[in-house]
Amino acid sequence: MSIFFSYVVLGLSLAAPIGPINAAQLDKGIKNGFSHAWLIGLGSVTADILFMLAVYFGVVHFLEIPFMKAFLWSFGCFVLLYTGIESLLGANNINTQNSRNSDDSHSKTFFTGFILALSNPLSILFWLGIYGSVLAKTTTQYDTPHLLLYSGAIITGLLVWDFSMAVVSSGFRKILTDRILVLISILSGLSLVGFGVYFGYQAIQLLFGS
Repeated sequence: MSIFFSYVVLGLSLAAPIGPINAAQLDKGIKNGFSHAWLIGLGSVTADILFMLAVYFGVVHFLEIPFMKAFLWSFGCFVLLYTGIESLLGANNINTQNSRNSDDSHSKTFFTGFILALSNPLSILFWLGIYGSVLAKTTTQYDTPHLLLYSGAIITGLLVWDFSMAVVSSGFRKILTDRILVLISILSGLSLVGFGVYFGYQAIQLLFGS
């Protein structure tokens, strides 16, 4: 059981570093409440599960081809810039009294989280390195049922972090003033734009670098 919980902690550790998903969850939680922040995370976890399957079946090596990496960096740049600019443009509409934004459906929010994670080459390399090493170690020591159990533990850790971020970000909406909410939303949007610029730079480096 202690081994199971160690893999849960690993899942928490994988989800915790500040990145586009956490920034998007913070933004959605402030603007639309718990369910939207939670769905951003669920979309991201769904993409993470696909990455885990890709690592397991060896498909992820196809994504290491320079052309594919350049495409992913470029697509990720577009998604992050679009999401970040949309966040910045809507920041001034936030207040503690207004109703949830009806333009953002639950399905759209889930899909946003899914695409943000799926289009992130860092996630692919991250899962290739982390889950690849976990996979290599586990398969030499345990059978397939144990591999599935410990993979499930990692996913549990990801889901726990997703839920925690949704609680925290939606809680900000209830306890902070309108001005601070707007400021946090602007910072989240700028963070997403910053990640988008970084992704674009990486794409240019791959396409035109020596």
